[in-house]
Amino acid sequence: GVQWAQALGLLAEMASARVELDTITYGAGVSACGKGGQWALALGLLAEMASARVELDTITYNAAVSACEKGGQWDQALRLLVEMAS
Repeated sequence: GVQWAQALGLLAEMASARVELDTITYGAGVSACGKGGQWALALGLLAEMASARVELDTITYNAAVSACEKGGQWDQALRLLVEMAS
């Protein structure tokens, strides 16, 4: 369903309320996007994390790789694996 949209809405509300988003909150968003088949939004959250200088951990990378896999985006999944290893 629409849980990915609710998760992204919650992240936006938190940011507008000046709540500091961390690895766990972003990771939950990436995971929700993956479960909803929204691989591009999951990658967008990863990019946002990097811009905000939030640590990209193994769990978040795994959620993004899974999102890409579910969307048939194997090239993106492989890119993430290479990025994670470096």
